[in-house]
Amino acid sequence: MAELYFSFIFVFHKYNIQMTTFTSTLPDELLSKLNKAAKALSLPKNKIIEKALQIYLDQLKRAEYVKSYKMASQDSDILSMAEEGMEDYLKQIQE
Repeated sequence: MAELYFSFIFVFHKYNIQMTTFTSTLPDELLSKLNKAAKALSLPKNKIIEKALQIYLDQLKRAEYVKSYKMASQDSDILSMAEEGMEDYLKQIQE
């Protein structure tokens, strides 16, 4: 396993964003892929990791929403409230 160290502070949209040092281990193969991507894209490794983590966490959040909507679609009380709300909405747009 290779060790990965990085720490940085940068200015984004005129706001100072404090960054914390993060130390992690990665499998050698993954670190090699990261190094190649960073070189090919001319980006620092921490920026690639930051973006990848943002995308992954967004996907997890979306998966939670999908799960909650699927659960709601099986709940008769929720469906009943939605139907009542739709009736009210249709009345409003017809006026």
